[in-house]
Amino acid sequence: MSKKITSIRGMNDILPEQTGLWQWLEGKVRDVLASYGYQEIRMPIVEQTDLFKRSIGEVTDIVEKEMYTFDDRNGDSLTLRPEGTASCVRACEQHGLLYNQTQRLWYTGPMFRHERPQAGRYRQFHQIGVETFGMNGPDIDAEVILMTARLWKALGLADKVTLELNSLGDSDDRARYRDALVAYLQEHVEQIDEDSRKRIERSPLRVLDSKDPGTRQVLENAPQLADYLNEEARAHFDGLKALLDANGIAYKVNPYLVRGLDYYGKTVFEWVTDALGAQGTVCAGGRYDGLVEQLGGKPTPAVGFAMGVERLILLVEQQMPELSAPVDVYVMAMGDVLAPTMTLAEELRDALPGKGVQLHCGGGSFKSQMKKADRSGAAVALIIGEDELANGVVTVKPLRGQGEQVQVAQGDVANAVTSLLA
Repeated sequence: MSKKITSIRGMNDILPEQTGLWQWLEGKVRDVLASYGYQEIRMPIVEQTDLFKRSIGEVTDIVEKEMYTFDDRNGDSLTLRPEGTASCVRACEQHGLLYNQTQRLWYTGPMFRHERPQAGRYRQFHQIGVETFGMNGPDIDAEVILMTARLWKALGLADKVTLELNSLGDSDDRARYRDALVAYLQEHVEQIDEDSRKRIERSPLRVLDSKDPGTRQVLENAPQLADYLNEEARAHFDGLKALLDANGIAYKVNPYLVRGLDYYGKTVFEWVTDALGAQGTVCAGGRYDGLVEQLGGKPTPAVGFAMGVERLILLVEQQMPELSAPVDVYVMAMGDVLAPTMTLAEELRDALPGKGVQLHCGGGSFKSQMKKADRSGAAVALIIGEDELANGVVTVKPLRGQGEQVQVAQGDVANAVTSLLA
């Protein structure tokens, strides 16, 4: 017997019993984004490798260790997208969506990073991303944060997540702060963890992300980025906080909050939870005003965020929302009556738009068909046998609740089912 082929480690199947929850979550997200006037954009999952090297930064863990990169048959270096922002910028610039325009866009789909798989972190994972372009002020920063706060309410997660904010200033601010931070860390190099030592020269701001207790203790007395912000960056951050305060959005300013991608500046934010163990960030984003120019376009202000769908699913599962079954009505043919029973099922689909009507196929005894009807999650079973066909009636059997089994005329079936599903 040949060896069974299984899925790649960290790339998971989403099974039928799980997709209902995914569809419910995606529907809630789609409704909230539409209520703010955001439009969907869809990009390919494979891009030129140089797109991510130029946007994310060549000395990041993502580019150096985690990207799925390969040469195609033409010798071009291609990469499965590890994140969506760079792809979205590339698409907007390529199709002229940024010229003298503002854009509010969103997308969803799989991303790929070769990481060690664990709960909430996979090698193929799904993100919902939002990107906005052409707006300078803190108002759009506040809008995307307000939008996520509304989404948590829609998903029943408002009491599960908290908002953290920081400002990274502009590139000159970060350069001056970087010099001060490196000088401080080098004075305490023996007290920090090995990974942080490696980052001192290459990406010292990432040391602020360290979870090592010794490094955290050293960072308590480290220089603060807030002290290096220029006047404009400080005013932008103050404006954002004022707008959040005015709209009742609670937040914590976290001076150690940085993003793992090189293109962020000014506002950065994360929605975090303590309900998922180590994978506590469920939504993260910020402002990246320099990225469009970095990728060959004209200077364009931009801000966005991404949410990990798998982590949101883990959170929502803890709430156990009551999701309706995909099947509402289960139709059964007993005896040589399959053709008229199939016709009845088609008529019901016309009469009951939005309801799931499943016809039993494959034959079997009444007992086995009833078991499948019950397992389908349907609220009602409709039974047509030779006697029912001869008398022009259908047996209507409620499968949930206390209703009684009755026979109704074929012309009244849709009304009878509608009353039971109400």
